[in-house]
Amino acid sequence: MSANLNVSVILPELILVGFAMLVMILDMVGTDERPTGRTLLPWLALVGVAVAGLVCIQQYSQPAASFQGGAVSDHFALGLRLIILVATGLGILLSASYIPRINKQVGEYYALLLLCAAGMTMMGAATDLMVVFVALEILSLALYILCGLNRESPRSSEASMKYFLLGAFSSAFFVYGAALIYGAAGSTQYDEIAKALAGGNSNLALLYPGIALLLVGFGFKVSLVPFHMWTPDVYQGAPTPVTAFMSVGTKAAAFAAFIRVLVIALPAQQPSWGWALAIMAILTMTLGNLAALRQSSLKRMLAYSSIAHAGYVLVGIVAGTSEGADAALFYLFTYAFMNIGAFAVVIMLEKANEGDALQNRAAGIGQRWPWLALAMAIFMFSLSGVPPLAGFFGKLFVFKAAVDGGWAWLAVIGMLNSAIGAYYYLRVTVSMYFEKPGAETLSQRSTWSALSIGLAVAAIFTVLIGILPGMWTALFTGGLTGLGG
Repeated sequence: MSANLNVSVILPELILVGFAMLVMILDMVGTDERPTGRTLLPWLALVGVAVAGLVCIQQYSQPAASFQGGAVSDHFALGLRLIILVATGLGILLSASYIPRINKQVGEYYALLLLCAAGMTMMGAATDLMVVFVALEILSLALYILCGLNRESPRSSEASMKYFLLGAFSSAFFVYGAALIYGAAGSTQYDEIAKALAGGNSNLALLYPGIALLLVGFGFKVSLVPFHMWTPDVYQGAPTPVTAFMSVGTKAAAFAAFIRVLVIALPAQQPSWGWALAIMAILTMTLGNLAALRQSSLKRMLAYSSIAHAGYVLVGIVAGTSEGADAALFYLFTYAFMNIGAFAVVIMLEKANEGDALQNRAAGIGQRWPWLALAMAIFMFSLSGVPPLAGFFGKLFVFKAAVDGGWAWLAVIGMLNSAIGAYYYLRVTVSMYFEKPGAETLSQRSTWSALSIGLAVAAIFTVLIGILPGMWTALFTGGLTGLGG
């Protein structure tokens, strides 16, 4: 292992951890009688996210560097960090007025959010299976607590317990898979694994079961069928800002680690794992879309939608090409804005302490609250892949990567599933504009808050990325390197 201690490689993660500690210190200053310090907590956390983002931008012009062979700072890792930081920043804005209503321990919430983000960003930078596991546990432990933050809600406690039990189970699969791959290749570092496999110095009897177990571990985190069962219940039970954050952050982090393992460490086995991923992509897209058709809860609909979108991302990486990796990362970038924006609208539609909103809450809000209806329509159109919004180009690039890699039939199945998904997205839009307001329809209220800022940012970027896609795709092109020890 290299003795090079290039701390700049993990500087964004160190900044997030440092600001998490500052948040906890400031939280100690505020009390119930003197809450002044606590009102600054979300903004301090947001500053931490911004500082980490500035460091990532500064590193983008520098050559890729490695930290002890366990992590790398290349354009792929920096792109993933950008996605996670966007999700974290929007999550903080969605939480500023929401979290104090359900839990007085505000400081712990923002500290856990920043620590979770640090684990997520490290997953995309990791070049060693053990580093991936440590990062996976950091983000998972924080999310288990965040999902059960609303202690007055039995549904929130249930969500936390389900996520914890199934998450621990999936972690065991991942560790066992990593152990088998170590036994097969003699290393847990990606570049060393690739060298051992290319040189024929591997035990195939251990390698393929190890790959299968890794697929199970990653499949749980990104909600691939048949490892998706936890997703609707956890998404519905968790506080909505937490759901919004984890729906993007966890998916982006796990997919980034997944892509790096497959493309860098296991490229020679692509004919085997490519077919496994193709079958899982078909099942994931189809089941997610068909289940979403039947949902009356907006959170459960978006949960099944999230499952379907995991299938779309999988289509792009089946071929195992660097172009597919770039397309998947860009898709996750667009998904961050449109999906968190949709959850922001759900927060506005929720009643106090309700934690969810049925679709009838949106009926007729085009008349009562036109700006909110417009924002939700943008998100619904983008999620369904309507041009010229961000979601259209996200799907276009992953499907193109599949076609270029020789999987055109899989891209066709993806497009057919997109047509199915358009039905339940557009159903919400039709309800907003063409149904009359009912007793459950939300009445307009003041929107000057951090939540409205987050909603506006998400809507603007969903449109902006679609209008000027070339300006953003450059951030996610040619970034994946095999730099290790």
